[in-house]
Amino acid sequence: MNVTRRTLLLTSAIGLAATMVAGSAFAASPPLKKKDTYKVGFAQTESNNPWRLAQTASMQEEAKKRGWQLVYTDAASSAAKQVADVNSMIAQGVDLIFLAPREEKPLIPAIKAAKNAGIPVILLDRSVDPSLAKAGEDYVTFIGSDFIEEGQRVADWLVANGNGKTKIIELEGSTGSSPANDRKKGFDDVIAKHSDFKILASQTGDFARDKGRQVAETLLQAHPDADVIYAHNDEMAIGAISAIEAAGKVPGKDILVLSIDGGKEAVQGVVDGKIAAVVECNPRFGPKAFDTAVAYANGDKIPEKIINPDQFYDSKNAKELLGTAY
Repeated sequence: MNVTRRTLLLTSAIGLAATMVAGSAFAASPPLKKKDTYKVGFAQTESNNPWRLAQTASMQEEAKKRGWQLVYTDAASSAAKQVADVNSMIAQGVDLIFLAPREEKPLIPAIKAAKNAGIPVILLDRSVDPSLAKAGEDYVTFIGSDFIEEGQRVADWLVANGNGKTKIIELEGSTGSSPANDRKKGFDDVIAKHSDFKILASQTGDFARDKGRQVAETLLQAHPDADVIYAHNDEMAIGAISAIEAAGKVPGKDILVLSIDGGKEAVQGVVDGKIAAVVECNPRFGPKAFDTAVAYANGDKIPEKIINPDQFYDSKNAKELLGTAY
């Protein structure tokens, strides 16, 4: 091999290696400079229910305790507004963005925009489509509950404790959101293994109390033999109780109500016998979210998912644990 050819090959190899290194660096989530205090954004999905209010309060309290500046926005249940909120935070030069994405796909452009601006993103309580954005590359990590497991726990309880009640109406959360997708999958997969159980109807109530009531009323009229209502959150479950009572039936006796979230009103419903069981979805994200940001700035290895432990409430423990519910 002559010198010229060897030089060309060496130059090409160096260039390829440099490209690979640059590509790897670009693939990583942007770093967070280590500082005493930060200006961080919190792009909230909505503030129309107790769970969201508790989550926001936890984030605000933690920011105040640490002396961090928190730029807070409320997307009012609009994915388009939430994208605009994130873009506004980028323009304001925040150091990091905490994002609770309303839906799995529409928030991808916002996450990519933050990455391109060199601003790391931590997802809270809801995730995004993993085929379009990845932890450790496009965002730092996801902090939240295991939504599939939540649905499984509800279904497992029903199979073990349903006492012959097997005809199910399912009230789904917001279409396209990770908790709605996963809570449905977790529950439905377990129920599918038991031929004596049947999901008569499944429809979105958009995680809202009044819409949950309206949908439950419609589905109860269409399926008067239903004896179980599984709601993806407390708000819809409480709405369903009103629908059951309006139909002249007794919640907890004629129709079992099952829920996920674990707010005080729902746990009180368990104590009162109107709700059979509730899986908690802990909204107190502040300490863990801010600790994760500090660990990331310190250069610690952050796992792709950080799962919160969740309580389970039924007639055996609801009264005792009522004071711990949010």
